[in-house]
Amino acid sequence: MSKTATAGNKLNSSPLFTAVSYAIVSIISLVCLIPFIVLLAGAFSSESAVLRDGYWFWPREFSLKAFQYIFRYPGDVLSAYKVSLIITVVGTTISLFVSTMAAYVIGRKELKHRNKLSFFLFFTTLFSGGLAPYYIWLSRNLHLSNTYAVLILGPMFNVMYILILRSFIKNSVPEPLIESARIDGAGELRIFLQMVLPLSKPALASIGVFTALAYWNDWWTAMMFTSRDNLIPLQYLLYKMLSSINLSAAMAQHVTNLDAPKETFKLAMTVIATGPILLVFPFAQKYFVSGVTIGAVKG
Repeated sequence: MSKTATAGNKLNSSPLFTAVSYAIVSIISLVCLIPFIVLLAGAFSSESAVLRDGYWFWPREFSLKAFQYIFRYPGDVLSAYKVSLIITVVGTTISLFVSTMAAYVIGRKELKHRNKLSFFLFFTTLFSGGLAPYYIWLSRNLHLSNTYAVLILGPMFNVMYILILRSFIKNSVPEPLIESARIDGAGELRIFLQMVLPLSKPALASIGVFTALAYWNDWWTAMMFTSRDNLIPLQYLLYKMLSSINLSAAMAQHVTNLDAPKETFKLAMTVIATGPILLVFPFAQKYFVSGVTIGAVKG
């Protein structure tokens, strides 16, 4: 073992290094946590206290009026939650499966035109056909308006995620393992389902979190392609509520009403929208580090 490696091991095992590392990570975690604490405190404060005294680390004049305003029609909120959960779970699952399959295909050396296909995918990130062709294609040609399909298929593909998955599969799935499976008679689909997907769990978990976030926070697709109340996701419902509050405030500027939940409504809306994501993230986080050693080939 070299002197540099020995010195590095001694440094990593020293109590001082460990204490400093934990202190730095704790400070960074606290800095990231403070804005959410302020967000929670503001959501449970009264509108007049927020406008008068600003935001703080605990509620000022504790109030649930913002949440009461959001849940004044509980049926609509529950229906929007259901729609968001359906499109997030189904859309993320299908997106990961199709994206990983595309990444595996364009990463195979035996595919003749894999570089051209990769360039074609990357080219779409540089230039877009525009909003009008996109809308006409989905609504007029594919007739997907007012369906779950448009909410799932619209934000499904992200080319950068496909390219990231291709690099991960290429570097982490051993080529001798795939060749040995072919010798044993396994087809490409079986190799993909039973070997590539299980070995790609860390990448799938990472990409899955960002894909789920994109589905959960998507309100633009619903605004463009849906007009039915039973297809409105949570984010679009909250956006409509916020627009209603802003419109009411603009029409009644001459009336002094500090208790109208406008600023606190925004905070409460953020708390409700981010709650499910905060619950899901810890379960996927364990895969972020576990993928460091996956793909090692024993000699």
